[in-house]
Amino acid sequence: MTFELSLLPSGRQLKVMADETLLNAAIREGVGLPYGCRDGACGSCKSKLLEGRVIHGTHQQKALSSAEEAAGLILTCCAKPLSDCVVEARSVPGAGEFAVLKMPSRVLSLQRPAPDVVLLRLQLPANQQFRYHAGQYVEFMLAGGVRRSYSMANAPGQLGSPPAIELHIRHLPGGLFTDAVFGSMKEKDILRIEGPFGSFFLRDDAADPAKPMILLASGTGLAPIKAIIEQMRDQGLTRPAQLYWGCRSRVDLYLHDWALQAAAELPWLRYIPVLSEPRPEDGWDGRTGYVHEAVMADHPDLSRHQVYACGAPLMVEAAQRDFHTRCALPADEFLADAFTSEADKHKP
Repeated sequence: MTFELSLLPSGRQLKVMADETLLNAAIREGVGLPYGCRDGACGSCKSKLLEGRVIHGTHQQKALSSAEEAAGLILTCCAKPLSDCVVEARSVPGAGEFAVLKMPSRVLSLQRPAPDVVLLRLQLPANQQFRYHAGQYVEFMLAGGVRRSYSMANAPGQLGSPPAIELHIRHLPGGLFTDAVFGSMKEKDILRIEGPFGSFFLRDDAADPAKPMILLASGTGLAPIKAIIEQMRDQGLTRPAQLYWGCRSRVDLYLHDWALQAAAELPWLRYIPVLSEPRPEDGWDGRTGYVHEAVMADHPDLSRHQVYACGAPLMVEAAQRDFHTRCALPADEFLADAFTSEADKHKP
């Protein structure tokens, strides 16, 4: 059985199978909707159900509360249709531009720039042209239908030869996938991936092409931000951008030298590292505290900025709230990708 989904204000219409989420139908049809985790945890896909009925799969209350659901809000990533539906949802130009592919990939290299971070390079198959926007992610397809998501850390123009994507993986002890990455994984291993996914990527602003950007990252949330910076460099874009990268201690700034070099080479880029728990042995004389608070100290008025934020959910949520309420950042100028772990997904 199939149902018809009408999207407003775009006027797009598509067929949705009864056992399919609204978001998966949109991805299948190349229709650009906002989304992040695809697992009911981040709330990025929250939309308004104007007509029809849906049933929600498991999701977090912080992503969609009972009150919001009662008011007609839905998460397209876990809502399946029970009838024809009309949904009000933002259109994201480019989100469905590239075909989602399932493919094998070969481990080219594993590097450890920090004790708990691996830079994993995966060779892509020569017979498939994998295209993506800087900022998007792939999913590893593991045994038993389990999936894990990681953002590409290199821009599409930086795949190299042979073509390979770069992923930044932090070790979560006890993690099904990361234990394997840090334990048994080796060069030439074959892994199955699917992608690209996500609506977190650089937006063109035709009305104000010089609008300044805040690039906000915590931990391995640097990965998609790095890809965006590389894409801007490759395309010759010169929008003023400030990279704020928050970590606990100096050792966690695993690509500090890369960021310093990028800022030295690109006149439009500034780099501000911020440590929340510097150690005495770090000899750190830079910024300290919460990284989003460093942004607010430097930019009490964000009304003319655009923010790209990626990292731990608590950081992303605090930044979104505080930038809007305290710094006048327009709600639609905050673009985010919260790195939601499996542990995060099972928190109340």
